[in-house]
Amino acid sequence: MKNSISLKEDIAVVTGALGKLGPIWIDALLDGGASVCALDLAGAAISEAFGRLQSNYDDSRLQLVRTDVRDRESLESACENCIAAFGVPTILVNNAGIDRPPGDSDQGYRLTEIPFKENRDIFEVNTLGLFQTTQVFGSRMVAAGRGSIINIGSLYASVSPDDRFYDHIPGDPPFLKPPAYGASKAAVVNLTRYLATLWAPHGVRVNALSPGGVLGGQDEEFKRKFCDRVPMGRMAEAGDLHGPLLFLASQASAYVTGTELVVDGGFTAW
Repeated sequence: MKNSISLKEDIAVVTGALGKLGPIWIDALLDGGASVCALDLAGAAISEAFGRLQSNYDDSRLQLVRTDVRDRESLESACENCIAAFGVPTILVNNAGIDRPPGDSDQGYRLTEIPFKENRDIFEVNTLGLFQTTQVFGSRMVAAGRGSIINIGSLYASVSPDDRFYDHIPGDPPFLKPPAYGASKAAVVNLTRYLATLWAPHGVRVNALSPGGVLGGQDEEFKRKFCDRVPMGRMAEAGDLHGPLLFLASQASAYVTGTELVVDGGFTAW
């Protein structure tokens, strides 16, 4: 079993590498033995979490490549850079995404006032950008006859956000979780099934990993409300996500494709 979860011969690509979850996935993959090509926008600042990974791993294990999942030419160039650095990828973690958590913007909206552009931007990155990234990197996996693609979903692919989690936050209009976020993640889960059935004969597995709320800078009242709603009574921590990712990335899940692995402490069981 220990050998089946080893990634020592693997080359992984992670989009959205400089965001909240990106370094969590990268840390797990590096710890499992993989070499990692980390992708993010040219203007994205290197986060503290990613900086720590860079200090622990040199260019022979971890490289940052700037790209935009909405730009096909940029993705093709990033793919060639990754192949030149490490070889043909065997793991793709489609993590890049747009969300708007409380405090991320001073601009709130009522449902009837949400601009079309905000919805479009979310779908362009979370769903269409994920598909385009899969076209570019997944096609190389298909040609090689091997690969594991992991699409990062969300508990909100299955359930609607509870506005009561946010009703203590002052604002007029009040904070509203973008409706396009959950809709885009639900589309990702369905797209996962589509790709899984299409590419299974070519040795490429496609699964979704949908985290629940992940601890990271939320205010205390939000955490209290959210944790009261979780059967396990807490939010996810980074270590809670490592095992599920390694399972889907490795040969431990060799007969698993087209599934959504929900890692939410039981949130969606109620």
